[in-house]
Amino acid sequence: MARKADPNRRKAILDAAGQMFARKGYANARIIEVAETASVGKGTIYEYFRSKEDLFFAVFEATMQGAEDTIAAIATVSDEPFSERMRQLSDGMIQSWLGQLEMYALVMEFWSATASSPSRKRFKEAFQKGYRDLRIVVGDLIEAAQANGEVSAESDAQAVASALIGTWDALLLQAWLDPDFDALATSRLFLKVVLRGLQPATSS
Repeated sequence: MARKADPNRRKAILDAAGQMFARKGYANARIIEVAETASVGKGTIYEYFRSKEDLFFAVFEATMQGAEDTIAAIATVSDEPFSERMRQLSDGMIQSWLGQLEMYALVMEFWSATASSPSRKRFKEAFQKGYRDLRIVVGDLIEAAQANGEVSAESDAQAVASALIGTWDALLLQAWLDPDFDALATSRLFLKVVLRGLQPATSS
């Protein structure tokens, strides 16, 4: 009889794999190292994942889901004004990565897999879905603010959502490359400009 999958053990394996892929890169990370970090046997890894590539993709999916969960948790708080929710959202996204910036190397590994790995089609499609889901969450927040008059009805909610998500990506990349770069301060400055531009026109 096959052993019943343990979600806690699966998460421990994913966490360990994320650490190893971030530290050593996909090509140099070894399954035995993941097993040792997760305190399981090497064979246990293959009870949950068919191959190193499948494990890497599962880490990617978990990372994307984590980003979406972070955004959704803040975006669904309904008792704050739009501008404050956007500040919390932007700060939350930046700070969630700044607290573990060494893990941002994982994102570079994911992009590399999208460009050149044998599974690039699978990674590309998952990236497309992940970004689409993020745009929907942020876009819905903007559209709700348009409906109650906090944001100009002329603004393209999906375009603004795309710009914000792209900015978070770019700022985190710069923070990863340059320890002296202040991604949080820069994101706050950028958001001020965005919020100003989203304000409804005042009648003269």
